[in-house]
Amino acid sequence: MENKETQVLNRERMQALETWLQTTNTKLIQVNGQRKYGGPPEVWDGPTPGPHCEVFISQIPRDTYEDLLIPLFSSVGALWEFRLMMNFSGQNRGFAYAKYGSPAIAAEAIRQLHGYLLEPGHHLSVCHSTEKRHLCIGDLPAATRQEDILQMLRVLVEGVERVSLKAGPGIAGVSAITAFSSHHAASMAKKVLMEEFKKQFAMAVSVKWHSTEKLNPAEPRCPQKPAKSLLPSPQRPPRYTKNPPQPSAPPPGLPLPLSIPSAFCKAVGGPTAPQLPHPKPCPTSFFTEGLLGASPVMLLQKLCEVMGFGQPFYDMQYNHTGPDGFLYFSYKVQIPGITAVFKGLVLIAPGSSARTMVGEAQKAAAQQILQKVCLNQFNA
Repeated sequence: MENKETQVLNRERMQALETWLQTTNTKLIQVNGQRKYGGPPEVWDGPTPGPHCEVFISQIPRDTYEDLLIPLFSSVGALWEFRLMMNFSGQNRGFAYAKYGSPAIAAEAIRQLHGYLLEPGHHLSVCHSTEKRHLCIGDLPAATRQEDILQMLRVLVEGVERVSLKAGPGIAGVSAITAFSSHHAASMAKKVLMEEFKKQFAMAVSVKWHSTEKLNPAEPRCPQKPAKSLLPSPQRPPRYTKNPPQPSAPPPGLPLPLSIPSAFCKAVGGPTAPQLPHPKPCPTSFFTEGLLGASPVMLLQKLCEVMGFGQPFYDMQYNHTGPDGFLYFSYKVQIPGITAVFKGLVLIAPGSSARTMVGEAQKAAAQQILQKVCLNQFNA
């Protein structure tokens, strides 16, 4: 009974939030399980924040929203961005991130607001946000080359900036230390890479966070985040959606070079995909014709036009909602010039409307199909 009660929304708090949004003309954007303010806000005359400008806030009451949190954290200094993690039910997940214009203001926020009594029995925990952007991908073949794994990762996930290989005593095979453009991009990659290597190349690799910075021991230590349920387990299907807008730059284009180094494929095997009736090299020219920033749906449509396959037909079906709030969609996509039907399962974050969620599911399906169609040449 107690658990059910915690899922009931506090209507008074919700109404207070709506009133505050209207009276202050504050705009919030909900994307991928979080509600975001700023990044930057409409009025910002300073530079884009660099490292160590973000704080992690936990122990937030589940029915506390931005109408209380944003003014509180703005009292220390101007906020560049505030992100509150949300449940599908409409309650918050108990933690948030606040980003300021400088490390000094972020440190002052920790000093002033760590342990702040927000309401009786609820003291906020505020500490340094690590903003992790590096993954360690282990158990790669000993013959792996840096340029090959870099190109491979850019096919599988978004936001890959650079890769360095690590080998030596106590390391099985080779490990790739991979830097991403943002914490979000690294987090999304961490969710899918193990499953993707297994599916595409029958390889069992390990994927874990790689720490590259030291925290100030004088700052409060962050407790364990109550966010395990945000991460799909390795058995769940991977997610292939474009990154939402990031604070420091426009959304990156889909980083699909559409060719995988033959040496890497030879070492680990090739993917399975429906066979094309007449295998052709996957063209890359249309990526240089103004479509680099296009969605996977548009890219797949253009690819089918270039290769003479006809337009894809999407059959998207809602499957179920997982315990973490992610929505699972099954898809069947028929491309007239390819005899086999593409089938699969994708998961997406809840959106603002049914049309939006179906659109995101189509993007995820299109990205899977792009990989299968363009990787098919290695099975021919």
